[in-house]
Amino acid sequence: MIDVPRLVVAAPASGSGKTTVTTGLMAAFAERGLRVSPHKVGPDYIDPGYHALATGRPGRNLDAYMCGPERVGPLFAHGARGADLAVVEGVMGLYDGASGQGELASTAQVAKLLRAPVVLVVDASSQSRSVAALVHGFASFDPQVRIGGVILNKVGSDRHEELLRDALEEAGTPVLGALRRAEGVTTPSRHLGLVPVAERHRDATAAVAAMADTVRRGCDLEALLALARTAPPLSEVPWEPRPPVVPAAGRRPVVAVAGGAAFSFLYAEHPELLTAAGAEVVVFDPLRDERLPEGTAGLVIGGGFPEMYVGELAANGALRAEVAALAAAGAPIAAECAGLLYLARSLDGRPMCAVVPGQARMSQRLTLGYREAVAVSDSVLAAAGTRLRGHEFHRTVLEPGAGPTPAWGLRTPRARVEGFVLGGVHASYLHTHWAAAPEVAGRFVAHCAAWREAASARESSCAG
Repeated sequence: MIDVPRLVVAAPASGSGKTTVTTGLMAAFAERGLRVSPHKVGPDYIDPGYHALATGRPGRNLDAYMCGPERVGPLFAHGARGADLAVVEGVMGLYDGASGQGELASTAQVAKLLRAPVVLVVDASSQSRSVAALVHGFASFDPQVRIGGVILNKVGSDRHEELLRDALEEAGTPVLGALRRAEGVTTPSRHLGLVPVAERHRDATAAVAAMADTVRRGCDLEALLALARTAPPLSEVPWEPRPPVVPAAGRRPVVAVAGGAAFSFLYAEHPELLTAAGAEVVVFDPLRDERLPEGTAGLVIGGGFPEMYVGELAANGALRAEVAALAAAGAPIAAECAGLLYLARSLDGRPMCAVVPGQARMSQRLTLGYREAVAVSDSVLAAAGTRLRGHEFHRTVLEPGAGPTPAWGLRTPRARVEGFVLGGVHASYLHTHWAAAPEVAGRFVAHCAAWREAASARESSCAG
């Protein structure tokens, strides 16, 4: 049984202020000395960075599409172990989920799976009494979703707040907070959402502090904590990072994981799975480091914003050459989205690692959505025929988009092949969540261990 007080912070629509309120709540409760476990519904990488900054704990995703509804509770329990309070930020509108698939992957579904009360954040900037009708509609749409109260955001004045409170009192919905319009709590955005914490740590720290101050002054923290404590115990066994394929005992293969400002997208469970599979995980920064970590036997390059740092990445020719040499030697390399761009011949005309025979450029078109995928051929990540669910989120184009041996066959939204399998390289736009398929991490580390042993044998033979 997992008995952690918990809240789900949702909204009628995107842009209502969920991230500001959620991050502010996390930080305000953490300031009180509570151990706050941060969670985010959906595939988003950026919001969890702000959550981690607010709480000092890893921000973790709860994605019922990629990981399956059956893993939402165990993943939540894994992240919330030892916490005094868990706060879950929703995605989009409360009832919005995977396109055309009902409630799947919606905030409402996750709230029901966690048996957690929902706090609805409402942008009240252009309404007064109508707020009661809006909240009533959301509260009555699905009786299994328990809306425990409302936080009013972007309230214009004392009189505006009074009108809103009167309307919601008439409707019988508790008002747990009212926040004024405040410029100081905004965070900068660009083509794929908020600017990640890794790119603006000092400013992000100040922004989180401002969010906490706003929430502290405008919300009834005691009432919110009391609401969180109404969540009943969960009968869930915490998820554990236990890949089924583990290399033989011995020296751990070094798996270098790209990080820093350009490559900040990585689910918290991925390095946990790599470590559990027997790897020594070492983080490096392609913007600063001119060498791969000593003894690198495998490379993981996740998502991020290489297009914002293309000049610096191009200028680090020494590291690009090392990556290319590692790929040429057949070492396992797993690259997703930003990693795919980094392995390309060029990005916006600037040289990259030239491992993948494609040229990438920025585009006006946003590619976004969940995907059903099947591995086209055997690779360091998956055997041919392996089925996974993933997510695409990019505003770049790679030409060609697939090699002679593609990484994935995608079924949604239209049938196509995508990505590259080249020797030990698996490079694709598709983001996947390895908690849904721990064998991916186990297979990858096993390939890393085998490659290291083979390389060591060759070196010994040459030395002899």
